Amino acid sequence: MTLFRCLLLPVFLLLSACAASVQPENPSRILAMGDSLLAWHSLSGKSVADAVARELQEPVVDRSVSAARVIYKLPISGAAGMNIRKQYTPGKWDWVIVNGGGNDLWLGCGCFACSRKMDKLISSDGRQGAIPGMLGELRATGAKVIYVGYLRSPGVGSLIEHCRDEGNELESRIERLAALDEGIYFVSNKDMVPYGDRSYHALDMIHPSVKASSEIGRKVAAIIQAN
Repeated sequence: MTLFRCLLLPVFLLLSACAASVQPENPSRILAMGDSLLAWHSLSGKSVADAVARELQEPVVDRSVSAARVIYKLPISGAAGMNIRKQYTPGKWDWVIVNGGGNDLWLGCGCFACSRKMDKLISSDGRQGAIPGMLGELRATGAKVIYVGYLRSPGVGSLIEHCRDEGNELESRIERLAALDEGIYFVSNKDMVPYGDRSYHALDMIHPSVKASSEIGRKVAAIIQAN
């Protein structure tokens, strides 16, 4: 998902997106979980996680699912990956790449209760809410966490343009959370898209293009390489 929208996929695609496996002779130390910002292009091998794997020349287990939310109460589809927290798979992870929150706001509040939903996701000081709770659980496993921010609308032809302020506020709070824990890294993509440049988005002008997924993957890989 780019900022605050995703497209629903058939159930079999959701399940296949969660079906990544690692062979014993080639174990992974990196897990990716989140929504369609990460999952987009996964079927063609050109997602953010695929880009990270290419940059690092090592496997990345990708459990991200389009349309997934941080706060999601339905049990069956939640277990299938619609609940981002439930995408986690126990393992010896050194790094967890994660994103989320956009679907909760864009689809979950209907643009009428964004402030209340925002506070449920993460408080203004970054210390409370579903996102700090999720990242706290991930950090408790010993893994370092990279939280990936959303792309912004190029300002032309996009349904997500009106969500810019909410996106900025959500990510400001996540940055405050990251400042509290040296094991959490925040990757901002706020300024990646030049005004009027459509090349960073898919045809729907919402999801990332292959170009954007590759660039985000390089930014994530650079953090892993440096730490």
